[in-house]
Amino acid sequence: MTPDILCLGEPMLEFNQQPDGNYLPGHGGDTSNCAIAAARQGASVGYVTHIGADTFGNSFMDLWKSEGVDTSTVSQVDSAHTGVYFVTHGADGHEFSYFRAGSASSRMGAEHLPVAALEQAKILHVSGISQAISDTAADAVFKAIRIVKAAGGKVSYDTNLRLKLWPIERATAVTHAAMAQCDIALPGLDDAQQLTGLTDPDEIADFYLNLGASVVALTLGADGTLVATPEKRERVKGRRVEAVDATAAGDTFDGAFLARISKGDDPFQAARYANAAAALSTQGYGAVEPMPHKDAVEAFLAEVVE
Repeated sequence: MTPDILCLGEPMLEFNQQPDGNYLPGHGGDTSNCAIAAARQGASVGYVTHIGADTFGNSFMDLWKSEGVDTSTVSQVDSAHTGVYFVTHGADGHEFSYFRAGSASSRMGAEHLPVAALEQAKILHVSGISQAISDTAADAVFKAIRIVKAAGGKVSYDTNLRLKLWPIERATAVTHAAMAQCDIALPGLDDAQQLTGLTDPDEIADFYLNLGASVVALTLGADGTLVATPEKRERVKGRRVEAVDATAAGDTFDGAFLARISKGDDPFQAARYANAAAALSTQGYGAVEPMPHKDAVEAFLAEVVE
């Protein structure tokens, strides 16, 4: 049985710098993070990717299986490696250093897509990174979007702009073209300001609605999320915590948001839940380990908000 949510992109092994200067190994990659976050909220989730038939790839297979993420649409290949990245922390926040050139995921093309699974998915989630890693990966995402839409499913897209991967001109052209075919737009404010040239959150929400999205959830960091549909919009407040590492907070939001949408929540309810999940994820180091499970998010939401 095909999962309700399919995420497509590149998983990467993570080495996250700790306060003592040592690096904690873990798992990352934006759409993989999203899949795990959604699974921890009780959603039915699968992943679509190519990874290396190597130790790091095996580690991801073990992780996804332990998290309840379906791996039937994951292929391990002998011809390429699994990507790696490092996270360092400084006065300006966290910084990423990537070692992904020629990775198995970046070599995936449209011809490798699991068409039958995509036709049965209720939601496909992809991102700017899913398309930025290579031209063939970009084409694969466009084809996956077409397959899902033609079968009556919905498509979710997080801009997740990484200018180390592609220039702003190409990022803008490709991202806008993909967003024009999507139902759920999940941009971050900084990304959206660079991609649209706009600064006002309401104008940015209008931009993505005019491209064709039926739901826009524009994340505003600690200020929460602006959720907009053609009929309604609301700024959903963020939840305050003592944050130590924001790595994958946006991915946690995406996964929690889509999990709640798949369960029948409206986007405003989903954003309240996802804001809480994202806030909780910043209380530990690394992408995956601090992601909260459903019971923790529900308990946090039940607390009195000052």
